[in-house]
Amino acid sequence: MDDDSNAPGLAWFFAGAAVGAAIALLYAPAPGHVTRKRIAKRTDQGRAALQDSGKEMIDRGREMFERGRKMADEAAEMFERGRKMVEETAANLQEKVQG
Repeated sequence: MDDDSNAPGLAWFFAGAAVGAAIALLYAPAPGHVTRKRIAKRTDQGRAALQDSGKEMIDRGREMFERGRKMADEAAEMFERGRKMVEETAANLQEKVQG
């Protein structure tokens, strides 16, 4: 569960790293066309990393949703079994009192 809470922070870390790299490239002594290519490459890498991170978060969300739904279904089944047991016990007691 701790890993799930770090996912948004990890995405922001990658975004910050990409911005920092772009700024560093702007101040690097290289011709403009080379710097633009580097920025484009880094931007594409950052975009890909963010997409992968987003897809991973979506997958984790789906898994958590399915686990939650399964737990809710199990809880509903347990509740129903308990309700039936109480009704049967009450009916048995009522028969003993009347009989």
